[in-house]
Amino acid sequence: MTDQTYQYIAIGIYFLGMIAIGLWASTKNKDAEDYMLGGRSLRPSVAALSAGASDMSGWLVMGLPGAIYIAGLLDAWMAIGLTIGAWVNWKIVAPRLRAYSEIAGNAITLPSFFDNRLKAHGLSSRILRVSCGIIILLFFIFYVSSGMVAGGKFYQTAFGGDYLFGMLIIAAVTVFYTFFGGFLGATFTDVAQGLLILVALIAVPVVALFEFGGPTEVFDAVRAANPDALSLTAGATAVAVISSLAWGLGYFGQPHIVVRFMALRKPTDAPTGRRVGISWMILVVLGTISTALTGIAYFSTHPEASLTDTQSAETVFLDLSQILFHPLVAGFVLAAVLAAIMSTVSSQLIVSSSAAVEDLAMLLIKRKPTPRTQLWMSRSSVLIVAIIAALIALDDQAAVLDLVSFAWAGFGAAFGPLMLLSLFWRKLTATGGLLSMLSGAIVTILWAYVIGDPESTGILGLYEMVPGFAAGLIVGIVASLATYRPSERVEREFAAARVFARTGDFPAPEAREPESVGSRD
Repeated sequence: MTDQTYQYIAIGIYFLGMIAIGLWASTKNKDAEDYMLGGRSLRPSVAALSAGASDMSGWLVMGLPGAIYIAGLLDAWMAIGLTIGAWVNWKIVAPRLRAYSEIAGNAITLPSFFDNRLKAHGLSSRILRVSCGIIILLFFIFYVSSGMVAGGKFYQTAFGGDYLFGMLIIAAVTVFYTFFGGFLGATFTDVAQGLLILVALIAVPVVALFEFGGPTEVFDAVRAANPDALSLTAGATAVAVISSLAWGLGYFGQPHIVVRFMALRKPTDAPTGRRVGISWMILVVLGTISTALTGIAYFSTHPEASLTDTQSAETVFLDLSQILFHPLVAGFVLAAVLAAIMSTVSSQLIVSSSAAVEDLAMLLIKRKPTPRTQLWMSRSSVLIVAIIAALIALDDQAAVLDLVSFAWAGFGAAFGPLMLLSLFWRKLTATGGLLSMLSGAIVTILWAYVIGDPESTGILGLYEMVPGFAAGLIVGIVASLATYRPSERVEREFAAARVFARTGDFPAPEAREPESVGSRD
């Protein structure tokens, strides 16, 4: 058999495994809550691996190794910021969100949680829910599309095939297991994909180290090829470092990640989830960095070998695997790249479906549909979002990494401050929450396309996440102070959520009694 035949066999086995998990998960879905949130039944280790895999996309195995290969450890600041942000997210947001989302009306989506938490009424409630739903759909349609583009380009690069064919095949498999499996299907495929990514990112640099003779030989070769490659500060500016670290702020507002917190069995599962999730993340980040450094060493000392992509070096992980492993093993390494792409797409499809059904369609339907009907509405919305994203992905020249960077900032700035204020500040009002979300999103868009200058080393060169997040936080606080009125029910739920998050004991019914005093803006 040819090398490519072995690789196709490995990819085929991977695809069949994902489809089997999706079909298994479909037997667990009885209603929309099961489909969107898995019935709040996730074990902490499952939630942690799923959150990690859905977070890291193709950026982990292609974008970051390529960036470090070219610029050295200077580009590792982004990975440092993301690791810190993920740890803080698990530490402070996960237990409180799991508790508060159940206390506040048993919310199963992020927009419904914000609505229930802020006690919005009538038109105010509709505006809040619709705004959240539109922001989620807008960013995620393009986010999903970027994943499909990455899948098409992967097939084109790895197999020399047609971009459109590769994009459609990868999109079809992802949509299939997501369509039937829902949240649980996406979650358990994420777990399998996360483990595959972990093994691949450890195996490639470890085998390369043995091939080279050890760490000392690798570092010497790296220094000879690029004296600044091992420095975190060479060529760095304060703005560049702050911008890279600011990626960590985005975690608080990523719907496809924080929804895993809402699906935990209980709030006290969060510490275990944090330990598993951050351990996984540290290992894969170290594997990514090691892959880039061993790649520098290998290709600088083996002139007969060359990178497939010499401009961005994003194929360094793929190229090393083709050189170091048997074609069948290399095929599973290729599957790890697909896993990084597909795990993110499937999670984003589920959140998009939740927003379309729970936060938009249900507001327009006067008579509540049956659980079975809601389930098929959710599945249909997955298909619709995927079709729209695929139409956008027909353009193989789409700037994938730029789009991901912008979407990450948009979600982080729109929902991050709102999330933190909702969970930790009892005086947040519906008006403050709505204006926080809108100002964060608007400032991010304006900074990215009108105000900011990526080439600047001054303040205008800041990543749009920074001004957007700051605007959302400041506006939310100021607007809430201006419109705050005491609410006994908000006080009661806030206190109950804090106790539930700390002890894991569900509060007494009086914590959720109808509001008796006070009013809302």
